[in-house]
Amino acid sequence: MLNNKSVLITGGTGSFGKAFVRHVLATYPDIKRLVIFSRDELKQFEMSQEFSPQKYPAIRYFLGDVRDPNRLRRALRGIDTVVHAAALKQVPAAEYNPMEFIHTNIMGAENLVEACIDNGVKRVVALSTDKAAAPINLYGATKLCSDKLIVAANSYAGSSDQRFSVVRYGNVMGSRGSVIPFFMEKAKDGVLPITDPEMTRFSITLQEGVDMVMWALENALGGEIFVPKIASYRITDVAEAIGPNCQQKIVGIRPGEKLHEEMITESDSLATLDLGRYYVILPADGRLTLERYSQHLPVKPVPPGFAYNSGKNEQFLSVQEIRDLIKLHVAPDFEPR
Repeated sequence: MLNNKSVLITGGTGSFGKAFVRHVLATYPDIKRLVIFSRDELKQFEMSQEFSPQKYPAIRYFLGDVRDPNRLRRALRGIDTVVHAAALKQVPAAEYNPMEFIHTNIMGAENLVEACIDNGVKRVVALSTDKAAAPINLYGATKLCSDKLIVAANSYAGSSDQRFSVVRYGNVMGSRGSVIPFFMEKAKDGVLPITDPEMTRFSITLQEGVDMVMWALENALGGEIFVPKIASYRITDVAEAIGPNCQQKIVGIRPGEKLHEEMITESDSLATLDLGRYYVILPADGRLTLERYSQHLPVKPVPPGFAYNSGKNEQFLSVQEIRDLIKLHVAPDFEPR
């Protein structure tokens, strides 16, 4: 799929970016170019120690910010495929720095859309978050706006063969700033701060996220929001998995946090189809109908009133399953404290 193609990933030095690059280089040895677009020169230098242009001739490191439309246009010349992973994503930081998140997450997405259309990029998949569904915090609201811009880009592109789609998933296990590495560090002090004992979250591994993006690049018709069927976890079970001998201290929900996350709202259900492995939310403009989509992939409508909520999920990770996943995907030498 990506052999002899030029691919660019925004936010390419982040947790997802590194996993995506590792997967692409291992799977597509004949990729023409793989461009890491990000704004941090130190992170690019550190990443180049593992993925050096000498060892991987297709790789490029391109300094730039999605806030800069001219730099994006330059970076996207000759690019066939884009994965948009650049974002500011810390919920409390968004509450106190709203315009910074708006500039990066919303205006950055619009800059990307315009630059991709101008440069004739054929496939674009943007990463979203469960917090974009019925958002109550500014981060989620900016990602909802970003999702809308990516979906609407298919109309901007007109009759050209350009496709823009979104993948929306939950908390990535072990990613920077997520609860598992945070708890692993706090466990050294013997106290784990619990926002609310009833809190739940969706959980996905980095590789599952990468696999979903690759699937979307191959299968998207343009305008869809893809949502994976994944397990949830209880925050208290994560604490028990990491620090069974630690004290759990209730500290209260932080500004902008939900008790449970939602990836598909009841309002979305009218446009949602079940693909088996994933759900797909079709765009509201009616271009993609159930009849048309059923000719593309085997699908069925979801039940009336359907919603996909981490607190009401059918599958929850057990304490032991969380431990096993930490050892497999986060820290192979992990031992509970």
